[in-house]
Amino acid sequence: QVQLVESGGGVVQAGGSLRLSCAASGRTFSSYAMGWFRQAPGKEREFVAAISWSGGTRNYADSVNGRFLISRDNAKNTLYLQMFGLRPEDTAVYYCAAGSTSYIASRIDGYDNWGQGTQVTVSL
Repeated sequence: QVQLVESGGGVVQAGGSLRLSCAASGRTFSSYAMGWFRQAPGKEREFVAAISWSGGTRNYADSVNGRFLISRDNAKNTLYLQMFGLRPEDTAVYYCAAGSTSYIASRIDGYDNWGQGTQVTVSL
């Protein structure tokens, strides 16, 4: 089992930046891939970004590619999501998730542990 705690959400104006963090404990952090997902009101949870166990492979949703950067610090057991050029449509609850393997996945069923989420609100 992995325990995940997100932080760093908040309210930001369009065009602004935020950095989300996800602290992990439990299973050896460097043994599994990690991902970020988000869920807006009335919508399904969607993939945002994923990173392999080593950080050598990253994958992004088309909607955030070029604006968001996923990274991890295995020494600190922490996952990050740096978000630039935020838009109102990025408003959602953001969740970090621990993968069931060391390889990245963009499907929800590729992850077996989830954080409680952190709210990101982008205003005009």
